[in-house]
Amino acid sequence: MKLKNKFMALGLSVLSVMAVSSCSDFLDEGPKTALTEEEIYSDTTNIESNLTKLYTNWKQLFKDRYLWECMVGTDEIQSGAYQALKEGNGLRGALDMYNALLTSELSYVEEQWTMRWPSIGEAAKVINAIGGGDLDGDTHLGNLFGEASFIRGCLTMEAAMLWGEVPIIDIARTSELGYARQPLKDVWTFIINDLENAAKYCPATNAYQRATLYAANMMLGYAYMSAPEETGLRDFNKAADALEIVVNGPFELVPYYDLWDFNITNSAESIFEWQFNPYTDQNQVQFQIGSRAVAALPEADHIYFAGYDHAVPSAWAYSDIADGGIWEDGDVRKEESMRYDFTYNGQVPNLESISWEQLGDDHDELLPHIKKYEDYRTDEYSGYGINNMWYSGKNMPYMRLANAILLYAECLNEIGRTAEAVRQVNIVRNRAWDFSLPADKAWSEGMSQSQFREEIMTERVRELFGERWRKFDLIRTNKFLELVKERNKWAKRSGTIQQYNIVWPIPLTEINQNEDISEEDQNEGYR
Repeated sequence: MKLKNKFMALGLSVLSVMAVSSCSDFLDEGPKTALTEEEIYSDTTNIESNLTKLYTNWKQLFKDRYLWECMVGTDEIQSGAYQALKEGNGLRGALDMYNALLTSELSYVEEQWTMRWPSIGEAAKVINAIGGGDLDGDTHLGNLFGEASFIRGCLTMEAAMLWGEVPIIDIARTSELGYARQPLKDVWTFIINDLENAAKYCPATNAYQRATLYAANMMLGYAYMSAPEETGLRDFNKAADALEIVVNGPFELVPYYDLWDFNITNSAESIFEWQFNPYTDQNQVQFQIGSRAVAALPEADHIYFAGYDHAVPSAWAYSDIADGGIWEDGDVRKEESMRYDFTYNGQVPNLESISWEQLGDDHDELLPHIKKYEDYRTDEYSGYGINNMWYSGKNMPYMRLANAILLYAECLNEIGRTAEAVRQVNIVRNRAWDFSLPADKAWSEGMSQSQFREEIMTERVRELFGERWRKFDLIRTNKFLELVKERNKWAKRSGTIQQYNIVWPIPLTEINQNEDISEEDQNEGYR
């Protein structure tokens, strides 16, 4: 669907959101479908309802296959062997192999595009409707403006990192910009402006899964760190200023295992957390990332760590330093992040039950898997009565203090304050050793700037493995091509990854239906 048509049609889909209010309220107010767009955006109650829907829509990107579509194809996580080699006659493996099958027609790329733009467009409507109001005098109005700016800014930033030059959706400038792709400097200026407004107007506290000034400052800092160097907008001093607000905010590190305990949600470390529930609002992630060999046991899908291998750790990400990987003795994050043991109720899975895959030595169903999203409540022996890992529903801490500290440390190093940066990293590493960091595991304050620059990126994998940051980290540090080619099994084997693969192709459906984007506007190297 054309971007233009998406925005025109959104009015109808958004009206359904109004039914969030009680039945009696609905009857008292009359049919919501009778509301004009002007009426929707002149009423803050309606805007609140729309924003709730936008957060819900955004959350879909962290569910089911949509989460792993932005996780695989890196040096941290790759597709399971069956998916990479067999599924879809090789189409599925294109996300890791970066071969001729990674085209503008690939469905995984298309759905990542189409899932973002309606929310960007709807947030743009809110911003346009209330941006001229008394944002400083009316706190509630200002907060709504801030949240809409946060949503548009974050989603546009992800789109820019995935596709490069993208449309700028500014209702007030539609006649000027249309829905064409815009120069990178203009796109990133727009993103930063949105996140600056979010940092200014979002409230200090908010309902769960709603933006605060701390979430906004964290993403503003990330934007200043991520803006392509050629735009002239990358600024580590400004990034440090924004992240310092977060680091000094009302958050504290909690035991690492508490972050992944389904009994503990929205912990003191959480800045922005996606809310799920295995009964009413599942994320289905475990179905995608668990082990197929475990799913072949008699209990099958009733096993909480079963699944279908759509995203698995690379050997570099699951191995110890001595074996060419990343893990140090005693780091509790290793066992919390990765599953190494697949024994279930005394049963040891084997590969004979999945011999039909005919993968030879490429079988990885019993190699380490992502553990963070396992939800024991879905196991048939848990007593919760869910009995199917499809219903996994643990919360996902999208933004948390440890990430902010590591980003802040990275900025300090870039502005010549490496010793301070080391001290910040050691705060996070101290937690990784159960708040008792051995002297030989503490980073030295005498570390050079270049050594820190290299080490911090590995430390971010240890801390944030599987939390969907790695692809963006590789892109912003210009390490994507080098490290994916070296560490991703399928990219290394294929040998076809090129510099242009740093971004994805613009989907053909968009080119065909958006009159402002033509085939000549396609990203270099793609068809």
